[in-house]
Amino acid sequence: MPNKKNAKKELKKSTKRAEKNAFVKKEVKEITKKSIKAIEAKEATAKEAVAKALKTIDKAAQKGVIKKNTAARKKSRLHQKLNESLK
Repeated sequence: MPNKKNAKKELKKSTKRAEKNAFVKKEVKEITKKSIKAIEAKEATAKEAVAKALKTIDKAAQKGVIKKNTAARKKSRLHQKLNESLK
């Protein structure tokens, strides 16, 4: 446990940030899973689901929650699955 006032404040800030980051990561996972299920089920809304997932991934990368290359990899794999299902 921190002793100094500033250390206590930093601890509060870091826990808040960790909660926000965890929420964003969870959101990315959930939306990605939904879009993959839509692709596998060959639903008509698959394109829209993928577009929403891509937007969420981009926002997470922009905020610094996930790294830029990780975001690019996730987006690439989603696009690949979508394109394979459309063939």
